[in-house]
Amino acid sequence: MTVDSAMIIGSGIGSLVTALLLSHQSNREITIFEKHDFFGGRLTYEREGEFKIDQGPTIVLLPDMLLDILEEGGIERGRIPIVPCDPMYTIRFADGTDYTKFSDLSLQLQEIRDKFPGNEAGFERFLTDMKVRFMEGKSKFLEKSFVNRRSFFTGKNLQTLMKLKAYQNVKRMMRSYFNDDKLIEAYTLQTLYIGGHPQQSPAMYSLVSYSEHEHGIWYMKGGYAHLVEIIVEELRSRGVNLVKNSPAEKLNIEKRRVKSVQVKGEEFPADQVILNGDFPLMDDLVDNNPFKKRKYIPSSGCLLLYIGLDKIYPSSTIHQFFMSDNFDHHMRQVFETKQVPDDPSFYTFHPSILDKSLAPSGSGVLYTLIPVPAGTTIDWKKQEHLIQHVIHQMESRGFPELRKHMKWMKVRSPEQAQRDGLYAGGSFGIAPTLLQSGVFRPQLQPYPVTNLFAVGASVHPGGGVPIVMQGAKLLADRIKASGRRQDHYKRGG
Repeated sequence: MTVDSAMIIGSGIGSLVTALLLSHQSNREITIFEKHDFFGGRLTYEREGEFKIDQGPTIVLLPDMLLDILEEGGIERGRIPIVPCDPMYTIRFADGTDYTKFSDLSLQLQEIRDKFPGNEAGFERFLTDMKVRFMEGKSKFLEKSFVNRRSFFTGKNLQTLMKLKAYQNVKRMMRSYFNDDKLIEAYTLQTLYIGGHPQQSPAMYSLVSYSEHEHGIWYMKGGYAHLVEIIVEELRSRGVNLVKNSPAEKLNIEKRRVKSVQVKGEEFPADQVILNGDFPLMDDLVDNNPFKKRKYIPSSGCLLLYIGLDKIYPSSTIHQFFMSDNFDHHMRQVFETKQVPDDPSFYTFHPSILDKSLAPSGSGVLYTLIPVPAGTTIDWKKQEHLIQHVIHQMESRGFPELRKHMKWMKVRSPEQAQRDGLYAGGSFGIAPTLLQSGVFRPQLQPYPVTNLFAVGASVHPGGGVPIVMQGAKLLADRIKASGRRQDHYKRGG
């Protein structure tokens, strides 16, 4: 009996879930080559002694999508330790006011009534409109690939795009529901979850803020990176070969088919090859690429602060957003003028409120994300003033005497992200602009090579852990379907 072999380059969540789906109830040899000394890509930990905290993604969205895909891959829901965050998070504005998001819609309406009176009807209309748009967008775009570009440009799809108001940007759409700038910020900042500008991201991405209310925000006990540990353990139990410190050097392509992958000078033949690095950088592996290298717009970068504390700060939410006096000005500096922000908005994550496993007893961990420009125009070694400005804001607005309680701090900049293999130092793949979304985004079979595939944040359907996992499902389904067709032809069907 002939056994198919799959070689996967990179071990981000996209490749791990692809391997999970391909290895479940099937006879297939799978090898994952990872250039780093850890698995998981963006989903990994920052560690210091007994302390650990997520290095990348922290907010668990779309839990049903995540759990359904893992269950399809053979991991039971009970093995995934997610818990709801309720309240979901608090947004703290520069004038001292705040707005909290709740899972309970009656509490949310009361919060709007108290903080932004007159916007209750707009919020209810937002939920009603978005419910229909979410279901349509999910079935027409998230659950389909567009390797055949013509399959995207159908009358029904174009009608759906009009219904999703893809011609608008997220901020413009939110202005049709809310009349207060603070409330508009509260429902547009979610484009930053995938590295997009609220005024450059198509209105379809406003479904992210809706999904928070519909599906909730969750926390993965042990950190989001714990998901990687669970999947890796399962893959190893199935005999999947996971190899660290092994960067791919070259793909040997003949007659539009990959014959082998070169790793450390050795050739590894494969029936299927899957690329899971940040996609724009994968072009370097494809010799004689018949397509001109496309210029991509990177997502925003992040200046990340990881902090160990000698205490845990009491708060009702582990997630908080601290807004600056002028959010639009901050966004222009990040996405347009490419300047170091002078007064940035930022996000904090303090999981020790819920999870005592991340630090020694009585201690805690704290994570701060500052949206900053991607690219190479800024010398991040000279930005200590920005870091100190943000720490001062944290002390005065949410974490009293923070400096006094800091045991250690580590900083991660876009420069480090770029060295680690993220395109232009952007933290979320390529930006979610109109011409880098849907059919215009790299697809799961991006080259005219019959057995070469791609998955990850820069590949359709896009960034965010559950969405990347959905891309892995689309890829695994395509590979399985191709195998079934080949078996059918071999049997003479």
